[in-house]
Amino acid sequence: MGIIKERRKLNKAVRNANTIFLMAHKNLDLDALGSQIGMYMILKRKKKKCYIIVDDKTHEMGVEKVLRELEGCIETIRGEELEEKMYPRASKNLLIILDTNKKELVQNEEVLKKIKNKLIIDHHDIGKTTIEDAVKIIDTKTSSTCEMIANLIEYYDVELESYYATIILSGIVLDTNNYTLNTTAETFYTSYYLSSLGASAKKVQYLLKQNLEEYTERQKLLASIETLSGNVAFTKATPYTIYRREDLAKVADTLLFFNNIEASFVIGKIGKDTIGVSARSLGNYDIGSVLEKIGGGGDNTSGAARFEDTTISKVEQEVKKAIKEEGE
Repeated sequence: MGIIKERRKLNKAVRNANTIFLMAHKNLDLDALGSQIGMYMILKRKKKKCYIIVDDKTHEMGVEKVLRELEGCIETIRGEELEEKMYPRASKNLLIILDTNKKELVQNEEVLKKIKNKLIIDHHDIGKTTIEDAVKIIDTKTSSTCEMIANLIEYYDVELESYYATIILSGIVLDTNNYTLNTTAETFYTSYYLSSLGASAKKVQYLLKQNLEEYTERQKLLASIETLSGNVAFTKATPYTIYRREDLAKVADTLLFFNNIEASFVIGKIGKDTIGVSARSLGNYDIGSVLEKIGGGGDNTSGAARFEDTTISKVEQEVKKAIKEEGE
């Protein structure tokens, strides 16, 4: 419960704020959205005016379901609406950034320039592009940002409706890949606590249901797996299919279930002119070091990189070269 030890940073920032904005990473997943919603409930308990910033034009199925079902229950705004919602005194506005600490990954980078007071709550390691002018509460030993927020909800004894508890639990289940990755005794306890608040395992599975076509496209990536340096699984997509960033991440997670594999790297197009690299590790292989060599970032268990105006073949060469150097 590292966030509980650092709660004074949060308390001070919230106490001095009149209006609070919550923002997570682009391509929202259930950990990002769940942690935002959990923090929203904490702030409402503290009688604070707050808004969730959502600029994504499309959403994965679980996020779409939650936003649709909570329409009218939580206040969401687009980044372009920020200024009309801000408190007149600039010092009384606070931006809480959840589930990322990298400036290029947030929903709207312009928001970072418009709000001076910033606080990060995240479970990812810091890197070269970490937002510098922010107070940071980062716990890389925690499974997910949802777990961190659930710890706060328990500590502050916040009343939580069962559906909100379910959303937060779904974020934990997502980021741990059904409790197979980054899971500790605290993770299981937090899941039990959310269940005691009425979180539904059946509803979690409903939120995590996948689109069949997207699943089929991801399976194609498993047809050309290579093993590098003895324990690193590697695969790449064809240049004709565009994947979502989270699709590459899910394939990278899947590769860790094969025998003798300690790390995985997946390459695919994530935009018309953008190539993405997603990497995962069981913790014994430093994927962060490999990704930094190619201009990306991450920690011992997860990370990513992106390239503009290049080809999958060229990115493949760079990744394989970095993996080889790491193994020498």
